[in-house]
Amino acid sequence: MTGFTPLFLVLALLSPALGAQALSSGTAGQGMTLPQSQMVDLTEEDDPIITVDLTNQAADLWDRIRRGYAMPDLDTDEVAAQQIRYLSHPNALRSLFERSYRYLYHIVDALERRGLPTELALLPMVESGFNPMALSRSHAAGLWQFIPSTGRYFNLHQNEWVDERRDIVASTEAALDYLERIYDMHGDWHLALASYNWGEGAVLRARKKNEAAGLPTELPYLTLPDETRRYVPKLQALKNIIGRPELFNIELPHVPNRLYFESVESPPGIDLAMAASFAQLPLEELVALNPAFRRPVIPEGRQRLILPADRVGMFRSKLAGAGPRWQTYRPGSAERMESVASKFGLTLTELLQVNGLTSPFNLKPGTVLLVPAGADVQSVMPLTELIPDLPSAKEITTQPPTRKKARRTKKRSR
Repeated sequence: MTGFTPLFLVLALLSPALGAQALSSGTAGQGMTLPQSQMVDLTEEDDPIITVDLTNQAADLWDRIRRGYAMPDLDTDEVAAQQIRYLSHPNALRSLFERSYRYLYHIVDALERRGLPTELALLPMVESGFNPMALSRSHAAGLWQFIPSTGRYFNLHQNEWVDERRDIVASTEAALDYLERIYDMHGDWHLALASYNWGEGAVLRARKKNEAAGLPTELPYLTLPDETRRYVPKLQALKNIIGRPELFNIELPHVPNRLYFESVESPPGIDLAMAASFAQLPLEELVALNPAFRRPVIPEGRQRLILPADRVGMFRSKLAGAGPRWQTYRPGSAERMESVASKFGLTLTELLQVNGLTSPFNLKPGTVLLVPAGADVQSVMPLTELIPDLPSAKEITTQPPTRKKARRTKKRSR
């Protein structure tokens, strides 16, 4: 990121009221000082309306997104405030843009296939910061932040092997299904987005309340929780910044307008470390593309694995001669975890880690364990730092739980 146009000009363009306030106070945002300057003379040449030449091929993915902008613009003081917040943290903003490069092409392509506004591709910036491992206090997960119940409603599987709320392809399709549904309900994208954040029922009740009071039912007039009140303005602020980066003297990181990843079918019994080796990828990159896996081993049944498009051929050629390196094992009713670990050449901590367990004493009856069948276990251990469902060595306890003695209370005679 290079620099920024003075924020008083940004404010004047987007919100005259906030612009004047910033000019008079001299400060805005979070600790950023605004220069005292002359009044801005806005002419027709300064018109911030975005114009795109659709006769030329998109220069990059940002240009392609701009061409598909189709939502009405929201012009409120809250939009200008959120824009100041983003611009006041240039390093965080750049990191946000850079994290999106793996996923943006797929999302934009999915939006265009459905004929949906392409600014929806920016929604994961607001929802999760384009972090597929993001988990909220309400247990919403993934790029699109599905809570468990909504994820199940949209057929996002959640079990001990995978959490498809974090799956890039499955969660994107589910999110767009949901957005289409709530848009059809309201007939308004701003209300649909508020529903995505707050719930369609809550937004409907807020609209009915305004209607009963004879008030407008558009988004700016509804009584909303603080988070929802800021939600659509955040998206609009990002839309403005990406729509006219030159206005803010921002250089967007280059994101080529081409396919970044492809899906390949992978057999069970190989681990993610082996898959990364076959594709010659860092483990971090493989996990970032396949964040749905909750265990280091690809589960039973042929599974979809996401790889950079230029590594698919290499992966398939090496996969052809590979056999399963892991198997499942069901301990006997009296079998101790220590003996299972010893049988397969593992330490107790390693056995617990690869199975997502923190103690050998909370094993449920009938539990099936992952054990190696020729796998290089040490190559898998770094995954315990990358997959949030796997405990680190520090989280493992091998000591039996202490039992609290029941407190005896004397009965009082009446």
